[in-house]
Amino acid sequence: MASNGTATQAEKEFYRIGDVSKIAALKPFVLRYWETEFPMLQPVKSASGHRMYRQEDVDLVLKIKRLLYDEGFTIAGARRHLREGAGEAEASVNLGPGHGATQLLNRKMLLDLRDSLRAFLTLLERK
Repeated sequence: MASNGTATQAEKEFYRIGDVSKIAALKPFVLRYWETEFPMLQPVKSASGHRMYRQEDVDLVLKIKRLLYDEGFTIAGARRHLREGAGEAEASVNLGPGHGATQLLNRKMLLDLRDSLRAFLTLLERK
């Protein structure tokens, strides 16, 4: 029985692209494209050439998906956010409680402003 538990643990250390595709609800080609756009997303290749994602890769895929699909980042913006993210995480911890809520409110205001400006630009282009 111990060997079965060990095998299960070993299987959980790496995920194939199809598994990550199901976990993240994304098509495999999207994951392959993201590998080209996000240098920090680098699954290891097995001897047979298959992509093998570690848990931290899966977590990163889910974070990228949230940034792009839920928060409205562009790919370049998400890449920049992830690159600068480590420094910002440390800074927000040092700034104390409540800062994160302020940052989210500012982001929402900027997104609303962007949408309003796009709508205004669309109206101007029609004339």
